[in-house]
This record gives sequence, C-alpha cells and structure tokens, in this order.
Amino acid sequence: MPIHPIEFRYNTKEMRDLFTEEAKLQNWLEVEAALAKAHAEVGNIPISAAEEIGKKANLNYVTLERVKQIEKEIHHDIMAMVRALDEQCDGDAGNYIHYGATSYDIVDTALALQLKKALNVIENRILNLLRVLLKLCEEHKETVCVGRTHGQHAIPTTYGMKFAVWAAEVGRHLSRLNEVKYRCLKGKMSGAVGTMASFGKKGFEIQDLVMKYLGLTPVLIANQVVQRDIHAEVIVLLNYIVSTADKIAREIRNLQRTEIGEIFEPFAAKQVGSSTMSHKRNPHKSERIVSLARRIKTNIIVAFDNIPLEHERDLTNSANERIIIPESFILTDYILSQLISILEGLEFNYENIKRNLELTKGQILSEKIMIELVKKGISRQEAHEILRQSGIKSRKEGKSLKEVIIENPAVNKFVIVKELDEWLNPKNYIGTAIEQVEKVINQLKRYIE
Repeated sequence: MPIHPIEFRYNTKEMRDLFTEEAKLQNWLEVEAALAKAHAEVGNIPISAAEEIGKKANLNYVTLERVKQIEKEIHHDIMAMVRALDEQCDGDAGNYIHYGATSYDIVDTALALQLKKALNVIENRILNLLRVLLKLCEEHKETVCVGRTHGQHAIPTTYGMKFAVWAAEVGRHLSRLNEVKYRCLKGKMSGAVGTMASFGKKGFEIQDLVMKYLGLTPVLIANQVVQRDIHAEVIVLLNYIVSTADKIAREIRNLQRTEIGEIFEPFAAKQVGSSTMSHKRNPHKSERIVSLARRIKTNIIVAFDNIPLEHERDLTNSANERIIIPESFILTDYILSQLISILEGLEFNYENIKRNLELTKGQILSEKIMIELVKKGISRQEAHEILRQSGIKSRKEGKSLKEVIIENPAVNKFVIVKELDEWLNPKNYIGTAIEQVEKVINQLKRYIE
C-alpha cells in the first residue's frame, strides 16, 4: 500500500516511472552490460560472455522479485542483482559479471543514467512552460494594470511585463539546466577507492568505453563514489526551478484575492471551493505549488551534507539519496505540470483590472505629473513635495488627484486640464513596457521554435 503522497497524488506518470525500483534495477543491469562489453572490447573477457551478459541484463530475465529474495538473505542490493543475473547467464558468462567493479561503480553510473532521463523530462516541461508564458506575453503586452511595490499601488505596468519577467527567469533555468547536464551527468568505473587497480592498465580505457556505451561522460577523478557536489548541484537546479514556480503561484494567488480579483486560476464547472462556504473560489492549485516547493527546498540541506563524506567514502549519503533525489524530481515535475495547467487556463477580469488602475483616483500617475511639472520649470524637489501633499489631500478628502492639482494655485497656472488628462491616462505611462516584452519574446522564442 502506498505511503508517500508522491506515489499516488503528486506525480506525473512520466517522471514517476523513472524512479520505480524496476527502473533502478534496469539501469543497474545496463551498466553491468556496458562493463562486460568494455571488458570484451579490450580483451579482458570473451566476447561471447559479454554478449550473453548483455542479452540477459534486463527485466525479462532478472526480476525485481528474485533480486529482493536474494537481498533478503545477503543484505546487499548490488550483489543480489549480480547473483540474479548470474543465475540467468548460460555457460561461464556469469563469471565475468561485475568484473573489477565496486558497487558504486554501478550505483553512481546508473544514477547518472537516471538523472539524464529525469533532466530530459524537466527540460521538456520547462520548454512547455516557456511556450505558455511567451504566448501570454504576446496576448497581454498591452494589457495595462497597476504595478505594486511593497504591496502598495505604484505606477502602471502591463501584464505582459509580468509574464515576460517570469519567462526570462525560465529561460535562465534552461541555460542552467544545460550547464548541469554538462557538469553532472558523470559516471565512474574505477574500483574500490578510485585507483582503477582492479582494472589494471586498461582502467581509463574501460571507464571511457562504459560511458561511451551509456551516453555519459566519465568523471575527472573519483574515490569510491562520484563526489556529491555534483548531485547537490542537481538538487539546487531543481530548487531554482520550483522557486520560480513558487513566485508565479504566489502572484496568481494574491491577484485572485477577493478585493483585487484581477486574474484567476482555472475553476472547473463542478469544482468545490469550500466544504461549507459554497461561494468560495479558492486558488488551491497555486497554494499547492507553494506548499510543495517548501518541501523540495529542505532537500538542499541534506544534499549539501552529503558532500563531506569521510575518507574514500562512507555510507551516510546512501539512504537519504533514495529519498531526496526521487522526491525532488517527482515533485518538481508535478509542480511544473500543474503550473502549466494553471497558466493555460488563466482567467482575466478586465473590469477589475481597470477598477484597480483607478482605485487611487490618479495617484499612481503622480510620478508622471512630477516629471511634467519639472519640464514646466518647477524644481524636481518642489514638484515631488507638491505631489506628496496632493496625494495626502486626495486620500483624506476623497478627491481625485486631478481635482486637488487643479485647486492648487502653485500648479494650476502651469497646467491646462487637457494635458492633465493626458498625464493621468495610465496607458500613456508604461514607458518601454511593450518593447521590452517584444524583446523577451524575440530572444526566447528560439528555445521553442
């Protein structure tokens, strides 16, 4: 019976299937087959033995059930796999299984295979996210809304700008992911403490051949294990990604607040918001993303603690990696799939967007008016103070900023109503927002074309 929610609730089948026990066993077997093939190529073992090992090194012959049976007796998972494969090999081929290798030659190289497949899934998911964001950039590059800093109304911006900022961040994650692939998809085949003594003078050749067969690159140097800064970097990458998802989800959640109500995550026709408050439309999908992101962030500490292993290695990384690596990948992938779904179905309330633009009765254009007053000959500091006092009066008396300015004799002699109306139009004060969004679209669309 499943216990961890990633097994039955927070997963996609595509990623979950990469981290099953069967998938891990298959990766181990692929490494054993590659090792045997390398030995045969350098003349260490008969070609026929390598072919037999390669033929039988799969789940059709070596079952998880049998490996578990053996492991229960000998308390060693890799040796259980080796014995189960040996049982299936004809002739003397079984004599050459795991020849010269230590357990973590198999485990770490198989882990690199797993990471390669999982990072490919994440990459495709990020590309889909970027595709959705760029579409939103294009559709909303001219959708003017109020900008907020410190939770307060600032000056006008556009929804296209919001989406473009997120898209640019996602684009950086693609660059980071490619760098991580280059640095972290590393395997090893170097024996008990990394000296390659068990492989003799052909150690480098064997290691290079194994990695070539598996589509990996060899580490520059290792002891008994691939050094854990590599795996910590992978976990950090996933946290970069989920932190962006966290940011986006929080913004959607906040903009869906009843008193703001500008955008909404999708809500199905029969969806229930609350078990008792039937009127509610809770942004629970966005909140779920924020919640799961917190869980993934905790795995960074564990990954960093795995780096300082003692001497040529100890086992303190092993047990926790069986948890933090699958958990981080499965939850990151789930978060991305959920975020894509939210953004694809995002709903806009244009009336509320307009209402919020006008909520402060023109005060969000105070900077624009200050700049224009300076052009009229008023000093910048004097203009700032005039607008500061005007804002206070506007709030206190419930008047529009336009009314307050017109009533101010220090200002009205410089300003005519027609130009004041132009200054107070939010669409006239978005700077290069549209051009910036178009720049982002043009630079990032190469990833998805």
